[in-house]
Amino acid sequence: MIPRYTRKEIAEIWSEENKFRKYLEVEIAALEGWSKIGVIPEEAVKKIKEKAKIDINRINEIEKITNHDVIAFVEQISETVGDEGKYIHFGLTSSDIIDTSYSLILREVGKLILEDIENLIEILKNKAIEYKDTIMIGRTHGIHAEPITLGFKIGTWYFEFIRNKERMKRAIEEINVGKISGAVGTFSNVLPEVEEYVCNKFNLKKERFSTQIISRDRYAYFLSILGIIASSCEKVALQIRLLQQTEISEIFEPFGKGQKGSSAMPHKRNPILCERVCGLARVIKKNVNVALENVALWHERDISHSSAERIILPESTILLDYILNLLIRIIDGMEVKKENMDKNLKLLNNVYFSQKLLNALVLKGVSRKQAYEVIQKLSFWAMNERVDFCDVAQKDDFIRKYINEDELNQIFDVKQLLKNLNKIFKYIEEG
Repeated sequence: MIPRYTRKEIAEIWSEENKFRKYLEVEIAALEGWSKIGVIPEEAVKKIKEKAKIDINRINEIEKITNHDVIAFVEQISETVGDEGKYIHFGLTSSDIIDTSYSLILREVGKLILEDIENLIEILKNKAIEYKDTIMIGRTHGIHAEPITLGFKIGTWYFEFIRNKERMKRAIEEINVGKISGAVGTFSNVLPEVEEYVCNKFNLKKERFSTQIISRDRYAYFLSILGIIASSCEKVALQIRLLQQTEISEIFEPFGKGQKGSSAMPHKRNPILCERVCGLARVIKKNVNVALENVALWHERDISHSSAERIILPESTILLDYILNLLIRIIDGMEVKKENMDKNLKLLNNVYFSQKLLNALVLKGVSRKQAYEVIQKLSFWAMNERVDFCDVAQKDDFIRKYINEDELNQIFDVKQLLKNLNKIFKYIEEG
């Protein structure tokens, strides 16, 4: 089933409500950890769990005075629980709560992105198999090279996203850490047993030697993976844009009923969805650089990373979720013009057999240099004069001296150029 074009869930994960909910879950888990080792009364923890309520408006009111969101959160929650509120945030520092909550949030959004990738992989696999035998010209440097099939081209995208799936799994694992170790990470006012309890409760690994924060190389890794995946999306979208160019017209992105391409020119059908993928991928890639800049902080921490992360983490994950679902829509609904692929395949009069002919002459004993020069001359002449390269080669005395007509007919068979595709496609069909 094709997922929705937009994902409401990922925006909800980054909402203020969910952020403070996660803060409260971590605070309560820490209290439970203290209770387990007999420091905070179990009854007090029970009352806090029963009474604690989040009021975002009140948090914002307090923050206007404190200019500190975690203190505002702690004070607001404490107001709702009475005397037991004195235990909230006991022995902790803000980053214990913020960073452990970020790990829970990033793990959650990471799994949604992983679902998107899996859905895209399924679409790419189906399309690769569907167009396995749809022959088109391959292009290098934007110039005609040798024939491929559309299924083969899509197959290269398929395996790239197989790799992206594994990368995303590693990124989730990298960020799946908790930290409840206090002001500079030395457990000066909180015990390691509390951290162990919290991490076990949320199925997080413990960050070893954390300083006041979870080290930002983890965030940089996570964002870098998002950047790689965004680049893959951009690559696919760019290829479709190129193939939709008027002079090529081989693949078109979906164009809805009643859709308009230009306010001025009614004939226009522009690849706006693919262009959107490419444009938004740039934003994600730029955010990767910000994440890398956040790795180096003053001593045990400063706060220069914090403001940037409030933008780049939700923005990058939401955008990547969006463009992955947009790309699924594009691939699933793309329009393939096989007649234009056939026309473009013949555009240069079969010169794409040049390497096959070159190899045949070499095997007949001709030096590679001489064979190359002869074939280059014939192929350029065929293109310039708009005559069939196969006919030119078959009539050339030098070539006929080494290769007979039956051999030339086999050389000039496009199926021979693609005869190994079945061996390649078994990796998709069996995957």
